[in-house]
Amino acid sequence: MNYYIEAQTRDARRTDVIVDYRGEQFIVELKIWHGGEYNKRGETQVADYLDYYHQTKGYMVSFNFNRKKERGVKKIQIGEKRIVEAVV
Repeated sequence: MNYYIEAQTRDARRTDVIVDYRGEQFIVELKIWHGGEYNKRGETQVADYLDYYHQTKGYMVSFNFNRKKERGVKKIQIGEKRIVEAVV
């Protein structure tokens, strides 16, 4: 297993975490919750990284410090890309 933190892409963007495990690559984006619009931009960002790394499935972990937050895991489809988003 290998992992990369803040791996830089050729266009100078940085992914948060990439894990290589048993021949598979997992793209993970970490976000702090700043509202729904910010969250949507994060989902689009993950989809862009998936395009760059030729992947169809990625992950986003959102840290929400609001007391009335909705925690859980949901699946999001953006075009052909699937994102598993966990809100903690």
